Amino acid sequence: DFLLESMKDSPVRAIEIKLSQGAKPGLGGLLPGAKVTNEIAEARGVPVGITVASPSSHKEFHDVETLVDFVESIAEATGLPVGIKSAIGQIDFWSDLAAHMAVHNRGPDFIAVDGGEGGTGAAPQVFADHVSLPFREGFSAVFSAFAKVGLQDDIVFIGAGRLGFASDAIVAMGLGVDMISVAREAMLAVGCIQAQKCHTGHCPTGVATQQRWLVRGLDPADKSVRLANYIDALNHEMVKVATATGVTHPALIDPANIEIRNGDGHLHSVTEHYGLRAEWFGDARRSKLEAALAG
Repeated sequence: DFLLESMKDSPVRAIEIKLSQGAKPGLGGLLPGAKVTNEIAEARGVPVGITVASPSSHKEFHDVETLVDFVESIAEATGLPVGIKSAIGQIDFWSDLAAHMAVHNRGPDFIAVDGGEGGTGAAPQVFADHVSLPFREGFSAVFSAFAKVGLQDDIVFIGAGRLGFASDAIVAMGLGVDMISVAREAMLAVGCIQAQKCHTGHCPTGVATQQRWLVRGLDPADKSVRLANYIDALNHEMVKVATATGVTHPALIDPANIEIRNGDGHLHSVTEHYGLRAEWFGDARRSKLEAALAG
């Protein structure tokens, strides 16, 4: 009921269940009480000025079957696409999820894979540096799990984790990503200087604070233009690379055209380098992408 009520006056297009994230893998979020203003308290349904500690796990599910049940219950109640987001650690979980979905024909509509490169000024350093797989390794493992049971073309895959530059975004699409999420570079565009004071309420540029006199530094009229310029430039660079390979969109680039120099000094296609099979990127995937672009 709370979910449906919160969506009533909002343009919600999809719902994402976050299992974990690259910026804080395996941890629940912590919102210090000093940052819980009246506005935030109302939005989150919590008391003003009280620290909010989000748990690192969900009480609604505990394994693959109950996760799928939870996803389907939200989809049924809202009529919206429902997906999951996670940094990657235990590969067996993804193999089990893929196998369950292949048999029962139910589960998340999209999967967002967050690389361990994800950044935040509020994560413990050991987690930020050493917990969860880097994006390319983590995503390749997840994509492989679903491709092995023939579901790679039935799910929308989203990638994140320092993919805000054209070269990295194109490699991600060569690995099977359908969409790119960008956070760090977008924040830099609106003024973040990575002061790593996100959790203190004293962000000097006004990006991650509720202090009125600091927030004044985040001028929407100016910063919105800067952000739009960044997105336009990223899109322009990706499309230019795509056209250089003979296609109209970066998602249509043949993975065989993306090569990585291996430790042996030889060039290998990006799929070969990360243990993916060429047949997983055939006509069905191309048709899926072309249909999405046409729509």
